[in-house]
Amino acid sequence: MYIGAHMPITGGIDKAVDRIMSINGTALQIFTHNQRQWKVNPLENETVDAFKKRRQEWGNYPVSVHDSYLINLASPKPENALKSVKAFAQELARTERLGIEYVVTHPGSHLGSGKVEALERYVANIDLAIAMSETEEVMVLIENTAGQGTNLGSRFGELATILEDSGYTDRMGVCFDTCHAFAAGYDLRSPETYNQVFDRFDQLIGLDFIRFFHLNDCKEDLGAHKDRHENIGKGKIGIEGFRSLINDARFSTIPKVIETPKGEDINFESDRMNIDLLRSLKVE
Repeated sequence: MYIGAHMPITGGIDKAVDRIMSINGTALQIFTHNQRQWKVNPLENETVDAFKKRRQEWGNYPVSVHDSYLINLASPKPENALKSVKAFAQELARTERLGIEYVVTHPGSHLGSGKVEALERYVANIDLAIAMSETEEVMVLIENTAGQGTNLGSRFGELATILEDSGYTDRMGVCFDTCHAFAAGYDLRSPETYNQVFDRFDQLIGLDFIRFFHLNDCKEDLGAHKDRHENIGKGKIGIEGFRSLINDARFSTIPKVIETPKGEDINFESDRMNIDLLRSLKVE
């Protein structure tokens, strides 16, 4: 099983690998820069080389990059949409240069303009960004959302529309976030409802499109449309939902990372505990 965590890059991108190694993680997610700033410093050759070397020493386990939270490819404001296209193209180029295989991105927000038009804008803009990036290999993983505010992507049908309408479907997939799905109304708590959720996903999208998981429990109730992550087994999904997923043979080789609360824990012991708990759920 590939199970790990999102790790900070303080001190250098290669330091994220040190951090995931310190808790015996076998999957990793990172930002490649400050995710709350538009201005991004270029990647230095030394930075790229240090990351690749450390990753190889770790075991070359799966890695994803999460794009900037500022990016909104569905924005109805032309200036912001163009800024987002350029920023996402840059994210893709940075990721490919680092030799990382996936970029995880949220489908953006319609900001009151309506979902149908926003989804059309999103597809056009993400296709433009991929073309502008001049990348060839990095995959774009659309992450399902909790449906907070005017965010797109809380319904499987919306993800299906993006994947079907894009000209780059062969370079796209889904990052499935358990907290977001539960907050959006998809009940993962029991084996029966768990199976219903993924049967529905398979009907609308196809399970083969799932390339990455974010394993997060949820602080809020089913269908609350609030994105509030909780430690595994401590939230409203509960341990049985994660037991079902960990033992689902269809997803046995799909990388899984946690984005659970770290607090002030500089040694990432909470991450270690969550990862160990998830591993303990596996039935041999």
